[in-house]
Amino acid sequence: MQNSSDSSGMSFILLGLFDHTLTHQVLFSLVFMTFVASLVGNALMILLIHTDRSLCTPMYFLLSQLSLMDLMLVSTIIPKMAANYLMNSRSISPAGCGSQIFLFLTLGGGECFLLAAMAYDRYVAICHPLHYHVLMSQKLCSHLAAGSWLMGGVDRLMQASATLSFPYCHSREIDHFFCEAPSLVRLACADTTVFEFFMYVCCTLMLLIPLSLIVVSYSLILAAVLRMHSATARKKAFATCSSHLAVVGLFYGALMVIYMRPKSYRSVGHSKVVSAFYTILTPVLNPLIYSVRNKEVKGAFRNWLSKKHAM
Repeated sequence: MQNSSDSSGMSFILLGLFDHTLTHQVLFSLVFMTFVASLVGNALMILLIHTDRSLCTPMYFLLSQLSLMDLMLVSTIIPKMAANYLMNSRSISPAGCGSQIFLFLTLGGGECFLLAAMAYDRYVAICHPLHYHVLMSQKLCSHLAAGSWLMGGVDRLMQASATLSFPYCHSREIDHFFCEAPSLVRLACADTTVFEFFMYVCCTLMLLIPLSLIVVSYSLILAAVLRMHSATARKKAFATCSSHLAVVGLFYGALMVIYMRPKSYRSVGHSKVVSAFYTILTPVLNPLIYSVRNKEVKGAFRNWLSKKHAM
């Protein structure tokens, strides 16, 4: 008989992203500085949006939710990775592992639907500008944001619970720097074929449904922009959408590589690199993309600095 152990009784081992060579110590320092920059950038974006009256619009409200999701994402993964590295420990409890799986999937799924809501906001602003405040009311924005969080959470709670319900035997070493469902399921000493298929279908739908809405929204936006007679209006419309499209490209590109590839094409090393890009770099790039290319955000930041200097 095969010895198995209850997943609630023993810790898992995260093999991590770095070892203690000089090169990896430098890389770890860069990752930690990126983590701090992500916290500061997203927290500052949320602060500016909720304190500057010029940013009290549906677009920026949804952007504040995106920053909150990114801030929570890096806080879910990087502190535990950093603590294990600095303390030369690799263990994570089943509860901590389940929490990482649930939060990672919830925030990833929620961000998919939030980006679709932001695409709809841009569609209304460009294609129906006279009815914008009616079609994008504060109540609708709140419902879109709440729906994004809810859609990300319900399915992910079931996946996290199911993942930890499998018996785990022999090696409990997860070849990753955080608990991710596909990496953990590989260690189960049970037939996980049906669950892996279910997880693959769910992740694919959670990616493709919002992406389809984004594609439809931007197809309608492109058609409307091409009908504009003013070159200035076209330039302004493209500038308004370019930041969001850059964020969508970064986000979906990484997630599709992780979750939509067939199992036979997945390699552990490649998945770790792509996961690092999504969980470490994307959250710090999002506030940079929206601030560097946005005059209103830069103006709000200057106003905030002037108020701080005046105090």
